Amino acid sequence: MVKASVAARTIDSPFPVALEMAEGVSAGHASVDPMSAENLLTSSRLGERIKRLRLKRSMGLVELGRKAGLSASFLSQLETGRVVPTLRNLARISLVFGKDLSYFFDSNDPNSQRVFRIQRKKDRVRLPVGTPNPDYIAESFGILVPEGGLRPCMAEFLAGEEHQPFHPHMYPGVEMVYVLSGQLEVTRRGEPHTLEARDVLYISGETQRTYRAAGKKSAQALIISFDAENGELRRTRRKISGNEA
Repeated sequence: MVKASVAARTIDSPFPVALEMAEGVSAGHASVDPMSAENLLTSSRLGERIKRLRLKRSMGLVELGRKAGLSASFLSQLETGRVVPTLRNLARISLVFGKDLSYFFDSNDPNSQRVFRIQRKKDRVRLPVGTPNPDYIAESFGILVPEGGLRPCMAEFLAGEEHQPFHPHMYPGVEMVYVLSGQLEVTRRGEPHTLEARDVLYISGETQRTYRAAGKKSAQALIISFDAENGELRRTRRKISGNEA
């Protein structure tokens, strides 16, 4: 008889080996396929569900560990799928969040499903923004992210003095700008910066800034705005704001 009393098993490979046998199960007469048990734990995505609950509560790993009686290091490995918790440890975590154990294995949870959405070019609308002459033309991809918190769009900034710089609204979050073509002039606090094709800008949404095409050709950019709806983004925003102070 082989017994296993390990609190958590480390997964070093993207194709993890079979689970250690439960206490009292014979190595030669197991009626359950070990890989089936492994696949059950993998498909339940325990780490992702725990992390989602933690961020929703704006809770850090140390705080969760203190309340559950577990180390922050163990919780970090758990959230990244490097270890599998025992039922006892999972019960500790579920009590912190007021969840039943079945929550972590509910296959009907919409958040546990892999997202796969396609939006065809013909289904998008190019919307001129600005009057009387448009400052840029926007194509929103927001329909692909109905959950909120993420706002992606394509923007074509038109060249010429008749087109005014675009002043994005300020919001609590962060913004990423990837220049696809042309030259994009970004002015931050009165200081201009020219971005070339394939340059990337990462900036706090609470920073005063303007965007406009530099040169004689239009500039196209993919702009992704992240709203600070969870603790992780709030911490990122504070770091960025601190660096700008």
